[in-house]
Formats: sequence, C-alpha cells, structure tokens
Amino acid sequence: MLARADLEFLEREVAKLDPPAYTWLRRPETGLTMVRARIGGTGDKFNLGEATVTRCTLRLATGETGVAYIQGRSHRKVELAAIGDALLQSPIFHAAAYRALVEPAMDRLAERAARMQRQAQATRVEFFTVAREAGA
Repeated sequence: MLARADLEFLEREVAKLDPPAYTWLRRPETGLTMVRARIGGTGDKFNLGEATVTRCTLRLATGETGVAYIQGRSHRKVELAAIGDALLQSPIFHAAAYRALVEPAMDRLAERAARMQRQAQATRVEFFTVAREAGA
C-alpha cells in the first residue's frame, strides 16, 4: 500500500506520526527490473520491457527494520515508505500507523480504481449485428 501511495500523502502522514530517528542499512538506490507478461494473460511468458525501481532499508532507533521498493526514481518516497513499514512493525506505533497510512491509502487506491472504471465505462462502445433477411 505504501509503495503505491502518493508522495505528498506520505510526507504529511509520516510527519504527523513523529517517527523515531533511524539509520540506513541500505540507502535509496535506483535500478531496473525486467517486467514479464503473458500472452492473453495466461499464455506464454515474454519480456515486456524494463521498469525503474528504487529500494532502501532502514532501522528505527527502537529496533524495527523497514524495507521499501517503489516503481520510479523518488528517493524521498521510498524513504517514507520504509519508515512507514518500520512503524507498522512497532508495537508502539502499529495501530496509529495503520490508521494514518494503510487505511487512507487503501481508500485512495479504491477511489482511483473506481474513477478509472467510470472513465472507461464512459468511452465504452456497444457493438451489435443487424441480421439481414435472406434474399434482401
């Protein structure tokens, strides 16, 4: 959920949680990953292309380790997602982090999916066949 959340949302909500200090285990780094697909969704696999991915790992002063991978190049977003991951593992911060980060992120993603569905439905074209009578 955190990897798919907006950067602005993560900035605002993680700051409200006032997380403890952290140290880097792996600073944010960007690379490429191969995206695989299937013909028709279930057929033979093929390499679709490469996608940019950024990852990092950090440890909170309270001992929890946070790991995040995101699509794209935002070092700040992956840092915030890793902080959120670590907070969700903390007995002290878990409930507040879940309410502040996961639930709203799920709602936003569901809202975005519904909006995309409505937009797709608005452009839907109905095809029909007119049967001709024999000899016409």
